[in-house]
Order: sequence, then C-alpha cells, then structure tokens
Amino acid sequence: MAKELVMESVQIGFRNFEGREGPYNRKGDRDFVVFLDREFAEELEREGWNIKWPKPNDHINPEEDDRNPYLPVSVGFDYYPAKVYIISNDNVTMVGEDEVEMLDWAEMENVDLVIRPYEWEVNGNSGIKAYLKAGYFTIVTNAFDDKYGI
Repeated sequence: MAKELVMESVQIGFRNFEGREGPYNRKGDRDFVVFLDREFAEELEREGWNIKWPKPNDHINPEEDDRNPYLPVSVGFDYYPAKVYIISNDNVTMVGEDEVEMLDWAEMENVDLVIRPYEWEVNGNSGIKAYLKAGYFTIVTNAFDDKYGI
C-alpha cells in the first residue's frame, strides 16, 4: 500500500486549478504537476506512481537535457476535498473550489504539499494516481501589500 507523499519546497507547473478545458484537460478537471529530481522520480515510478518523463527533443542534446520528470496531481473537492492554504504576509487563508483558481496565475515563493495516493486497477493494469490532500502556497507579495495589510 502506497504512503502519502510529504513534499517541501517543490516546484509546480502546468497549473489548472480552475479546471478549464484544454488540449490535455477535460472541463472541470483541476490539476497541476510537481517537478521531481530523476532519482526520486525513478523511486516513485517503481512504487507504481504515474511519473511522466520529458519526451526527446531534437533541439536538445540528450547529455545537456536538464528537464525534470514530473508527477501529475489532481485537485478534487468532492469525496476527499483538498485543503488549500494560501499564505501571504504571514496571513493564512484556506480557500475552496470557488477561489482556488487564483493559484493559476499567482507568483509563488514556496509550495509544500501532502499528496494522497489512489491505487487503481483496471483490466489487468494498475498504478497510483496522485491527489492533493493539502497544499500550502506561499504567494510573493510586494511593498504595498504590507502597507495596506493585504
């Protein structure tokens, strides 16, 4: 049985907290990815997690390719609602599914995550899908945020 992943100071990308439809996403599917170092990605892949590896690129020398593998993470608010906290100027605010989309464009200083595994098996195939259990997103602020107490 897979254990929760506790990840501190991670880099995230391909953010779609809004759940907008796109070429790689159905409408309503909220998700993002966590970039991993290769060694940790290989370990998670051996355990059955759904790790994605960068596709070969003719414009990048394979020996100089520093692109990282990543773990797709789904964000749900139905059965096991994700707890999403935004930290700004020492203020911590928990946001729900109506406000979480602001993370799509926010500049982040730090991200800490707790990832919940969902083990699945269909037609002889199996794996582990990652769901956000809790996310702590520290937002970059500016000088006027302090002045106005934002």
